[in-house]
Amino acid sequence: MKRLNLIIVAIVMVSIIHAQNAPETFQNPIIPGFHPDPSITRVGDDYYLVNSSFNMFPGIPIFHSKDLVNWQQIGNVLDRPEQLLMKTPGNGGGIWAPTIRYHDGLYYVIVTCKQCINDCGCGDNFYVTAKDPKGPWSNPIWVDTSHGIDPTIFWDDDGKTYYVGSTHDIGGPQEWDSQDRIYISEIDLKTGKLISEPILLTTGHATNAKFAEGPHIYKIKNKYLLMISEGGTWNNHAITTFEADKVTGPYKPTQVNPVLTHRHLGNNFPITTVGHADLVQTQNGDWWSVMLACRPIEGKYYLGRETFLTPVKFEGVIPIFNEGIGQVLLEDKRPDLTWHPFNKKTIDDFEDEKLGFEWNFIRTPLDKWYNLKKGNLEIKLRPEKITDKNNPSFIGRRLEYLKSSAITKMNFKTSKENEVAGLVTLQNENFQYQLLKTNKTIELIKVYNADRKIQTIQKIAVIPYKKETVVLKVENDLMTLRFYAGETENSLVQVGADQDASVISSSVAGGFIGAYIGMYASSNSKKSTNKASFDCFEYKPF
Repeated sequence: MKRLNLIIVAIVMVSIIHAQNAPETFQNPIIPGFHPDPSITRVGDDYYLVNSSFNMFPGIPIFHSKDLVNWQQIGNVLDRPEQLLMKTPGNGGGIWAPTIRYHDGLYYVIVTCKQCINDCGCGDNFYVTAKDPKGPWSNPIWVDTSHGIDPTIFWDDDGKTYYVGSTHDIGGPQEWDSQDRIYISEIDLKTGKLISEPILLTTGHATNAKFAEGPHIYKIKNKYLLMISEGGTWNNHAITTFEADKVTGPYKPTQVNPVLTHRHLGNNFPITTVGHADLVQTQNGDWWSVMLACRPIEGKYYLGRETFLTPVKFEGVIPIFNEGIGQVLLEDKRPDLTWHPFNKKTIDDFEDEKLGFEWNFIRTPLDKWYNLKKGNLEIKLRPEKITDKNNPSFIGRRLEYLKSSAITKMNFKTSKENEVAGLVTLQNENFQYQLLKTNKTIELIKVYNADRKIQTIQKIAVIPYKKETVVLKVENDLMTLRFYAGETENSLVQVGADQDASVISSSVAGGFIGAYIGMYASSNSKKSTNKASFDCFEYKPF
């Protein structure tokens, strides 16, 4: 009993300290780095959020928060090959635009899987369920439609359940380039079958709206609110809304459209590409929205599309985003919720039995070519190269800050010229920097594809190095990258000159993901039994 009382006192004291240290404002983005297409739901006092993951595995990171500002990753929704088997999709393919919802004791995540048909079992759209958002999540239930992307689920008051998505496959020929239609069908969630004919709801607010996507339906003050994105996910992104008396429409545009956009502020504004939003109401009755946006540097962005937060008030059924301001801010007044920060780990010492939730592979690994052993992460050298479209021996995490560093201590010995191991920072197989140890040297390699047709692999710098153990470090400082190597952290020397970070930016490399930094090993097209061993990995802002 005494021990229990001490635990209760400790919890109370921590809560008091958190309340006393609670700031008046918060910083955007709330989830930095490559975390696009956010969707959010609240269950009691807990908030859960998911993001797109495209061709990275595990798929769909899921986060938990108590205050809408501090978020902790609690898992990945698709963490088994039988849920997501990706062999060849590029960084524009894979998992698109999940929606998370809670209904009658079950969590639902519905999502699109694209550009991997015949090699990853994707049939366009599916959903998975779980009783606990930490998982395990079920195997996919496929929706029996090949129409479109960006699905969501809506439960109406009469007990009917609806599937809402975006498509250009129904409703006749497109009247203008990239005209998409938002449609709704009743769905049987036990089977994934659509049990009513699709009804078209809108093609967007503008008469020439492109890419009407990301639909969500809410019931607000006895009206149905349809919120979508249009204009494309980059600088012309915008959020528009429509209202109806019935869930199936007809929907008419609200008078303040677009309800949120930054496209009129120019490409060099601190926050651009705002769109793909979802709404949530707090337990206090306040409304907030999460959405994706980018933080450009010199008009380019390598962190990808990130998750931002902004307040919302309703005037009738119309959502007013950041009342009196109409923009998403880098700093804003925080929600009226008890401050609840989480400890953010900056060093992974690889002492756990499993990899942390933040680590990703490129596409689905078909066998386990890595091992956690006695505080080390061992990565097997395999023939696969990270410059090809495959599953290389790469374990990486998202770059999250405009100024940060990644450092690791690696043990790697080889007598063969084809065997390499080290750090790689990349946007995709065609745009990356490699800091690698060979049998005799440390090399800095730039991979670039100027016209996205011919891949160029260029050795930027080479320094002699024969010891088995090496410390490798990569810094990103706005649009500059720096690479270091040495026997110890205190004896690091820069390898090559400062490098241009635009090589790993979405603006140059294309696609929809953000930059990664991670550990890599390869035998470059030849079989090998060798391994590279990493005994820690630290990633932090500076």
